[in-house]
Amino acid sequence: MTKANSIVPFGRQRENNNLLANSYRPSHKTTKSRRPCTFNYFLRMITPSAAYSDSKKHLLILDALRGIAAIMVLVMHTFEVYCEGDFHKMLVNHGYLAVDFFFMLSGYVMAHAYDDRWDTMTVLAFAKRRLIRLQPLIVLGMTIGALLFFFQASSVFPKIAETTLPQLLLIMVIGYTLLPVPPSMDIRGWTEMHPLNGAAWSLFFEYIANVLHVLILRKLPNWALGVLVLLAAGALFNLAVYGKAGDLIGGWSTDPEQLKIGFTRLLFPYMAGMLLRRVVGVTATKNTFALAGGLLIIALSVPRIGGYDQVWMNGLYEVFVLVLLFPTIIYLGAIGKTSHPFTEKACTFLGDLSYPLYITHFPIIYTYTAWISNNKVPIEEVAPVSIAVMFTTILVAYASLKWYDLPVRRWLTKRFLHTGKSA
Repeated sequence: MTKANSIVPFGRQRENNNLLANSYRPSHKTTKSRRPCTFNYFLRMITPSAAYSDSKKHLLILDALRGIAAIMVLVMHTFEVYCEGDFHKMLVNHGYLAVDFFFMLSGYVMAHAYDDRWDTMTVLAFAKRRLIRLQPLIVLGMTIGALLFFFQASSVFPKIAETTLPQLLLIMVIGYTLLPVPPSMDIRGWTEMHPLNGAAWSLFFEYIANVLHVLILRKLPNWALGVLVLLAAGALFNLAVYGKAGDLIGGWSTDPEQLKIGFTRLLFPYMAGMLLRRVVGVTATKNTFALAGGLLIIALSVPRIGGYDQVWMNGLYEVFVLVLLFPTIIYLGAIGKTSHPFTEKACTFLGDLSYPLYITHFPIIYTYTAWISNNKVPIEEVAPVSIAVMFTTILVAYASLKWYDLPVRRWLTKRFLHTGKSA
């Protein structure tokens, strides 16, 4: 039986579209109103209004793939408590590569959305758009992390018991800015750069990618960007195949080794995504959602390869996923089109849910992890609670989107971009 009190945080053993669904319209042949059917009403409820309208048409299947990846991260984090720090035992074993997929997708979408706008859009306008898009949910995620923090006291998070309220508030305010904190300011015990919401580390690197994009990468010709992609691929290969762990896990701490991992994980996928958008033509064909989504789920679910003695084999698999499989999945998503109303609405919902789910789920998972540790709950008995936690996390993410993120972004856009709509 697995002992919950021996839990070690995953990977830390190495360190201590479319808008609203069509609303029901009564027939012109009658003046008598009718109530919408339950199914149509549900579809309308799960598809919130978009915040921007002056942005390019969303690549709907790519949005949905981002949502699938976020759900895979949620499942991985929900059960990582039982791997006892041994990533070979992790359910959804390569779920952490979802972050690398996010980076590649971000590079692709940024090139698609902005690279032909620079004659009419200033750097300041770009910065405002990115801040308005990302920052409201970063603030909310840190706030949720602070509200739940003292409920997470356990042996898994050894520093919580000694943390004072002023320390917590200081870390929360710093978290609002997304500036990383050094290990000396850690209040959890996992040396994360964002102790209240560990998942925010990838948003820190996303902002760095956006800065590099606007100052340097967008100005490069394709051949120069290609050279940088090749160099970054070499660094990725070296880390994954020749690194002692045989994987790409890491990047969430300001420790120099962790920062090196973080930049390695960022640079290749982001620049490769940009290059893919520039050089490969996109023509809408048939519905590729099932194929692209299935490949993504399989890629993130493959068990650890090579065992403990040949870790390089797992590293080689991860290089294959990033260099060949992820670009293929993104290409399939980009050329695909939805041909059924339900598929279209499902893709829209997954895309809308993706970012809120990713940035709000970890504080809830921290609390769940502490509960398992404190109560020594074996894995055979935890399934109903785990399902309830995942369902609750999705509800929180959707509520955050509908009642906080979209209204706040609309207001900020109207106030600072003067377009009256959001991107």
